[in-house]
Amino acid sequence: MPYVDINCDMGEIADLHANGTQRELLRWCTSVNVSCGAHAGDETLIRATIADAQAAGVRVGAHPGYPDPANFGRIAMDMPPGDLAREITRQLVWFGPDATHVKPHGALYNVAVHNKVVAEAIAAGVAAWRRDVILVGLAGSPMLDVFRAAGFPVWGEAFADRAYEPDGTLRARTKPGALISDPEAAADQAIRLASRGDVQTICIHSDTPGATAIARAVRLAVDKLVR
Repeated sequence: MPYVDINCDMGEIADLHANGTQRELLRWCTSVNVSCGAHAGDETLIRATIADAQAAGVRVGAHPGYPDPANFGRIAMDMPPGDLAREITRQLVWFGPDATHVKPHGALYNVAVHNKVVAEAIAAGVAAWRRDVILVGLAGSPMLDVFRAAGFPVWGEAFADRAYEPDGTLRARTKPGALISDPEAAADQAIRLASRGDVQTICIHSDTPGATAIARAVRLAVDKLVR
């Protein structure tokens, strides 16, 4: 099986940087998605996260989301496509040039999975900034077709620490069992999803309870699978 990237969302919660969780996660991840400051995180945290990732030799990606810090970007916002595209561009310009990929955050990601207009707005917003980046989206979903049609290389993403619904979408965080916090269960899910053939990267959220243990278990399990 081809090499599988392990990614982690970071730069969102100051305590996770202060207590060393982010740096520990960098031991097991090969790429990070760093907040662009709209849904969470401030400039000090974000710049420190980027610097830590670069020092660890980990790929840095931008993680734009709905501009809604009160809800951590996890509630969908009704934004006209043009406004959404401009907001994405604004966040990416603020983020700066140090990005190999772009992964939408939270509700923006989940809406784009099946909403072509939102996925097109994301692609347009990124294109107004740069075209030489990878766009990350849910493996097997229509959002990746939209990103490809816009001329971007894509990575199909799976989630080790989130439960799935029968239709292949992520279970809403408001529902029971939405998070997988057992490292062995997360590693088993990662292996199962990575074996499908359409997954290039697997996500672990830095704010999932036990994230560092999950990341370690997933990294070791996936490494065995690709040998």
